[in-house]
Amino acid sequence: MKLTTFLLCICLSVKAFSQEVKFGKISTEELEEKVNPLDSSANATYLYKYRWSHLEYDEQLDEFYMKTEVQERIKIYNKEGFNYATKVINLRVGNNKEEEFQGLKAYTYNLEGGKAEEVKLDKDGVFETEKHKYLNQVTFTMPNIKEGSVIEYKYTVVSPFFWMVDDFYFQHAIPVKIVEARFDSPEYFNFKMMSKGYLSVIPKTERKSDQFRFNNKERSTNNRVTTTSYSTSTQDYIRIYNNFNLKDVPALKDEPHVNNINNYRSAVSYELSFVNWPLTPIKYFATTWEDVVKTIYDSPGFGDELNRSSYYKEDIEALIAGESQPLAKAAKIFNYVKSSMKWNGYTSKYAQEGVKKAYLRKEGNVADINLMLTSMLRYAGLTANPVLVSTRDNGIPLFPTLDGYNYVVSAIESPDGIVLLDATTSHGLPNVLPVRALNWEGRIVRENKTSSTVNLYPKEKSVNQVSLLASLNESGDLEGNVRFLRSNYFAMNYRDDFFEEGQDKYLEKLESKFGNIEISEFNVQNEKDISKPVIESFKFSLESQADVINNKIYFSPLFFLKTTENPFKLEKREFPVDFSYPKSNKYKFVVKVPENYKVESTPESVQMLLPDNLGAFKYIVKASPDGKTVHITFDTDINQSIIVPAYYEQLKAYFSKLIEKQSEQIVLIKV
Repeated sequence: MKLTTFLLCICLSVKAFSQEVKFGKISTEELEEKVNPLDSSANATYLYKYRWSHLEYDEQLDEFYMKTEVQERIKIYNKEGFNYATKVINLRVGNNKEEEFQGLKAYTYNLEGGKAEEVKLDKDGVFETEKHKYLNQVTFTMPNIKEGSVIEYKYTVVSPFFWMVDDFYFQHAIPVKIVEARFDSPEYFNFKMMSKGYLSVIPKTERKSDQFRFNNKERSTNNRVTTTSYSTSTQDYIRIYNNFNLKDVPALKDEPHVNNINNYRSAVSYELSFVNWPLTPIKYFATTWEDVVKTIYDSPGFGDELNRSSYYKEDIEALIAGESQPLAKAAKIFNYVKSSMKWNGYTSKYAQEGVKKAYLRKEGNVADINLMLTSMLRYAGLTANPVLVSTRDNGIPLFPTLDGYNYVVSAIESPDGIVLLDATTSHGLPNVLPVRALNWEGRIVRENKTSSTVNLYPKEKSVNQVSLLASLNESGDLEGNVRFLRSNYFAMNYRDDFFEEGQDKYLEKLESKFGNIEISEFNVQNEKDISKPVIESFKFSLESQADVINNKIYFSPLFFLKTTENPFKLEKREFPVDFSYPKSNKYKFVVKVPENYKVESTPESVQMLLPDNLGAFKYIVKASPDGKTVHITFDTDINQSIIVPAYYEQLKAYFSKLIEKQSEQIVLIKV
């Protein structure tokens, strides 16, 4: 029998392993439980999580596939936990193949009259939708949910993309009492395991003998007569098992300023590293970064697209005609691509249907647009290369991995440094990538297929300056003028919102945001000139901005612009604080007090510094010599995009003090 026939005809024999918790065996204790004994704040608890992913072979289709079996049992304590009664399963689609969802069984259990009552999920409660051309979703919501319900479901996903294994997550936003998981594959498929999170997860590894059985079909011709013979053969092999058993896994609480909480959950991921069949050369997939880069660059949807230029050649030559400065050429090309191409919303490191078709249609995915941009920059004589990026919702590729990157931007390399460009948004600026792409480091890929890491976070601060001149009347109402000047990310985010919603809808949201403020004489400058800060100004009036008690008036100095809540509530935080970009907020207010009143007292001015120049705030409140106006200066600076957990306590105290000072009152007294 030929080796190729052997490879196609492998049949894997997989033996099941016992589960600790049997489906449908719900105990009275589980139904009666009112709170999680180890976490009374939990709204729900995974009583049991089970998953088994294993590589199999379909003899009829002559294909390998990954089979994943899931069982989950959840206790719901209160109404806030009802959202755990809805389950969403993602199913990949691609290359005329798709993952299949099979064998769903699902029940809700409630304690009624001291007895367990079960309600089965009907088939019409299961919905499959096409999210986009590469993703389907199955969604179901469990029936008859009440406070105290226990829900349980199990299902199987069969994937033709056997080399793509979903991450095994052991930690969630709610506690997990028991986790059982297993991953296994034949020895010929080498899957690299990578762990993440702050909870140590070490599998128990087993190696068991198993056997391939394959059928051999041979044809022979003798005297013009063709005969077919069949035979069956076997070959011994070793199957490798990784078993995980955890108990009482604590919840991982989410908090503001986290790039992606899944980066810090306890989990393991598997990626096919190489295939080592007997008597054949090893085929590597993602063992080193060199392997990863070469595989991606050699893919038709990446390297080949960078080499195409005929479709844009005449347009770019006309665009940069007479321009001799390289960076001036780059600016024209960058603005040309941003203005002429529309992003279709798909993220990928590979071109969707090719840069030439995208250029003709004026629309494409991320790779279509940014690989096109890179090619044009190279054509104009600049040293430009693509940069592989993992978006925030895709996680952080800590180890060599093909699946770790799902996005690509462009970079110009010069003696003065690297300039990062993303042409998917018309409001983007050099070194101002969309926030979705600000995820630690990218990997720049050069024409010789070497690579190196590049920091994606900006160094220049984004500035938000607010100037307010207002008058307070005896009833506590406020009216005046306010002006906002925004640069870099503040400007890009403003333009995205303003142009997406339109002025009328934007103003409605703005008035609601500031407590039903009434806005007039609204004006925006430089909204389309992205080389300049965007300036927004308007007149306003707002009732009840001060408390009038007897002969005194009390008000907070920042009025409707004050911060009221500390975003950091955890006692201890084990993951970094991600502010996305360095930022500076500068407020300068002048408030005229009512006639017949003067300033009696103001909050004490204060300045606070974070260690190692991470940030600072300055708060100064002064009354004029005649007591008729109040001058307020409030500046906050965060100088680093990422602040490591070691500074969390100081950062939390910083925001606590900042909010405390904004809450202190200015007191006016009638004269």
